[in-house]
Amino acid sequence: MTAPIDSAVFSTHDQRWMRRALKVAEQACTLSNPNPRVGCVLVRDGHWLAEGSTQKVGGRHAEAQALHEAERQEISVAGATAYVTLEPCSHRGRTPPCTEALIRAGIRRVVVGLRDPNPQVAGRGLAVLRAAGLQVEAGLFAEDTLAQNPGFCARMVRGTPWVRVKTAASLDGRTALPDGRSQWITGEAARADGHAWRARACVVLTGLGTVLADDPRLDVRDVPAQRQPVRAVLDSHLAISEHARLIDGRPVWIFSAQADPEKIARLAGRQARVVRMPADGGGLDLGAVLRWLGAHEVNEVHVEAGARLTGALVAGGYVDEWVAYVAPSVLGAGRGLVALTQPVTRLEEAPAYEFLGAAALGRDMRLHLRHAGHWQALRRACRV
Repeated sequence: MTAPIDSAVFSTHDQRWMRRALKVAEQACTLSNPNPRVGCVLVRDGHWLAEGSTQKVGGRHAEAQALHEAERQEISVAGATAYVTLEPCSHRGRTPPCTEALIRAGIRRVVVGLRDPNPQVAGRGLAVLRAAGLQVEAGLFAEDTLAQNPGFCARMVRGTPWVRVKTAASLDGRTALPDGRSQWITGEAARADGHAWRARACVVLTGLGTVLADDPRLDVRDVPAQRQPVRAVLDSHLAISEHARLIDGRPVWIFSAQADPEKIARLAGRQARVVRMPADGGGLDLGAVLRWLGAHEVNEVHVEAGARLTGALVAGGYVDEWVAYVAPSVLGAGRGLVALTQPVTRLEEAPAYEFLGAAALGRDMRLHLRHAGHWQALRRACRV
């Protein structure tokens, strides 16, 4: 999806190179969290010079990486144009400001996709560059950059991560047989695709019911992974087994309203952190969980859970995105996809999602949806 542009400002050459920068930014999709996924392409007189994407946290940002590649190849970038998908940072965080690096390198012009919604930047990067005499234009394919970074932008704007739910069901909406067996409703291609979505996330979240029923690992296995997301479990009463496959010595977050100091200590010894959360009815306060995740630099949460937790997230208005795999089978009796806490009595009250696309994956289909209202709110907040 390419957002409209102002053709009076951006030339066909600008469009070409920003599309290249967006493609370069994809290299950071499974690597840069919690930093945004950014691409930078350096061009002079219509000729490509160098490019770079955001590296692992603590490493170079996209602009610094592109400049580093140019320097490594002994290419001067003086007088060049930098096409950057997100506004260059102007503050010193884990790395020096990218604005300083661009100015020092002699860049003449900077074309930016999206203004950075981070309050520490928020237009200051553009202002710094302009004050140094650089020609700066912003807004080229801004929505595409936002679509690459919904989690980072959501966290900056509303303080909570972008929540994506993944489901796999039969044609008649069954996720398992009546006895709970679900392996495998979908085929290998759909399962590998699901792992690719896991790899993009900061956290893969499930509920205790799924842990008890399936004993999942919830890690990324079927696709190459530059890093593993943190696994997280909502477990109101801290009933998780210490022998669950999730408890494997890698980081796990367990959200619970229950205090059991001895069990908590044993779990901590195996890299499973118990995070106390307030209860809400028969479960946990989901809003509090998401606010905690946002405060701990979590951009995207990928949910793979049962009907009850999925339904609670939908009913609470927390689901931003949906990846739904549909198998060409009919199970009849079986477990449902979503259990809403309150029935929908009027069609206009149903949560509104919009289709982004569909794809055939082997014998299965993947439907990709987004919450229309959440997306429009994010667009407005990011001035798209």
